Amino acid sequence: MRLINATTMKLEGPFTDHEAPAYAILSHTWGDEEISLQEFTHCGRHDEQKGLKKIREACAQALRDGLLYVWIDTVCIDKTSSAELSEAINSMYNWYAGAYVCYVYLEDFQSHSGDDLQGCRWFTRGWTLQELLAPRSMTFFNSTWESIGTKRDLVDQIGTVTKISVGCISGECGIRSYSIADRMSWASRRSTTRPEDIAYCLLGIFDVNMPLLYGEGQQRAFYRLQQEILRTSSDQTIFVWSNRRIACDGGSVTRTRVE
Repeated sequence: MRLINATTMKLEGPFTDHEAPAYAILSHTWGDEEISLQEFTHCGRHDEQKGLKKIREACAQALRDGLLYVWIDTVCIDKTSSAELSEAINSMYNWYAGAYVCYVYLEDFQSHSGDDLQGCRWFTRGWTLQELLAPRSMTFFNSTWESIGTKRDLVDQIGTVTKISVGCISGECGIRSYSIADRMSWASRRSTTRPEDIAYCLLGIFDVNMPLLYGEGQQRAFYRLQQEILRTSSDQTIFVWSNRRIACDGGSVTRTRVE
């Protein structure tokens, strides 16, 4: 994995998971002005793109927390390399779990408290499911990078929005203690931009690995995910989902009975 040095704003690495220094990790929703690894290596420290400002704010917060390094998906993965992208997606759950702290940036949330999270786009996206559940420590920030609370502070509100057990959100109950059907139901309320990603974003949730085949379509990707789960789990609740038709709906998991 590559990491951003929060002081120099330069990429360092790659590090193996065992070599990586303590780092913060960012969870966010992508906007129109995100920058790539290639753009980041050539941009100036004072450029004004929104995507770069987000990176600067995350680095500044890490330094306040005594951390020198930050991982951010937009610039720490070379997405021009299909092999690197596949490795990163298969490793991402562990990278979030291994972070010292996760910063959740809610770009569309203006409130100064966490009382009304219902409308936040972050809670509707497929990739942010594992980003919510994997980290041990998590702090939420509003659109102006003001802290609105930790995951433990907001656990009841998050549970209401996501319909996920507060025990799972808080980390008191491990994700593996929940059935396959339970975990699938959490994903059913979320969507992704690319159809296949609704399967790929769940690899860490089910502790499986598989190659990425963009262009295969959502149904094929989801079928392969189910096959990998069956190879590693004896949980029969997977058939609650396998015996349903998985409906394609712009990259979301839905269930409809087979008539």
